[in-house]
Amino acid sequence: MIYRQLDSDKIVTTLDALTRRIEDRFPGRGLVAVCRELTEIASQAKARSAAIAAPNVPLRIGVYASLAIGVLLLVLVGSEIEFRTTDTTLFGVLQGIEAAINVIVLSGAAALFLVTLETRLKRRLALSDLHGLRAIVHVIDMHQLTKDPAMLFYSGNRTPSSPVREMTPFELMRYLDYCSEMLSLTGKVAALYAQTLDDTVVTGTVNDIEQLTTNLARKIWQKIMILGAYETPDGGARAAAPSLAAPASGSSDEGKAS
Repeated sequence: MIYRQLDSDKIVTTLDALTRRIEDRFPGRGLVAVCRELTEIASQAKARSAAIAAPNVPLRIGVYASLAIGVLLLVLVGSEIEFRTTDTTLFGVLQGIEAAINVIVLSGAAALFLVTLETRLKRRLALSDLHGLRAIVHVIDMHQLTKDPAMLFYSGNRTPSSPVREMTPFELMRYLDYCSEMLSLTGKVAALYAQTLDDTVVTGTVNDIEQLTTNLARKIWQKIMILGAYETPDGGARAAAPSLAAPASGSSDEGKAS
């Protein structure tokens, strides 16, 4: 069973180590703060998922109490019914049966409400946390958005609005790899909720987040593959082919003069 479930402690430990790695490589960068925030979210998810997995004792006591009250009322109603089918008691028997049916329906409805209330409360907590995880996925994507490896190989004048690109190919590859790791770990944090709560809505939301992180990580790895094709052994940028060094007019904003 140890390898059939995610270990929340190890996820937090991995994120903490990733934060230190990013800070060592890129001190003062915004990505460090994002990873630190993700680590904090993972720590909260660890406690929240454990709370969701635990039974809600007061609600379950309410379920048992409503069932016990229903059975007690049913016994009381049954004890008042006279099962003699004479003309004078037949109407009373019918009334007693109707009352018993009402007691069964109302007690069952109360118990069903309390049972589903526990699931709905846990679902609300899980969805609230998953919404925050989805938001941080897009924050990570924003940090890698302007990290375009193609600009390392194209010559051209910068425009006043061009983003600052000071990383070497090696540093850019590490930066993109860190973003990919953060996306993958975000999906694992989300999976903690599906692991502890068997609910179709929560599972569907977790699957959506994992699909989102996978798609964004695939986009990042396309950039890493471009860097791998043009990076020199010393970490520099290999000169682009003539067809790449002179793109057609208007094909790239970075290749046009201001």
